[in-house]
Amino acid sequence: MLVRKSFYLVAAALIIGGIHLWAGDNASFVDLGFSPDGTIYMFGQYGVESPTLRPWASLGVVDVPRNNYVPEGRVSYTHTDPVVAGQDGSGALYRLLTRNTTLANRYGISFLHQGQPLYISLDTPSGSGNGGELIEFRDFEKNLAYRATLVPTFDGYGNNLKSSFIINLERTGRDGTKRNYIVGSPQIKRPLITGYRIRKVMVAPQDGSLIFVIEMKKPGDGGFDVRYMVEAIKL
Repeated sequence: MLVRKSFYLVAAALIIGGIHLWAGDNASFVDLGFSPDGTIYMFGQYGVESPTLRPWASLGVVDVPRNNYVPEGRVSYTHTDPVVAGQDGSGALYRLLTRNTTLANRYGISFLHQGQPLYISLDTPSGSGNGGELIEFRDFEKNLAYRATLVPTFDGYGNNLKSSFIINLERTGRDGTKRNYIVGSPQIKRPLITGYRIRKVMVAPQDGSLIFVIEMKKPGDGGFDVRYMVEAIKL
């Protein structure tokens, strides 16, 4: 009897835990690399839709100096059938990559020329994401120190909410000289995005450009959906 009760308790915990895990669609970010000269960057993300459980994926190809997508540089795919237990949706990304090899080849993207992480947030996606948090990180190879603050702007309420953000960036050189930059596209108003957070910062292997990986939160079924975008700056 004790064994049977224990089994039922474990089964109930797994069911409840599964419901919690599927409450909201949390994407996974993938660094896909740079072009040989570091001017083009490619990234992907994938996940499982809630509540349909269909795997999805998207690719983005960014012109780093312009901090904008290249022409036809955004593609996405959603599978027709739901995932089975234990799958994370990454298969949708693999299919999308195999169908868009010409996009990567057009810009000479090398999956081996990935960014070097300078900062990785250890906070969980359930954080507030309201911005204003100061982060500090260093490029030890070049002896550079950075301080960055994401500053969001929100307009409207409910279904009329639109938001944008900038990143105030300060770089301190090895001689102590400080330079300030503004990263982002504040003119772009994103519907229903309620929070932003810097999840990762990478430096390009070629020219030292920075890539900011930004988490975006949007209300979804039973929780928040999480998606990613990038902001780039050539220093």
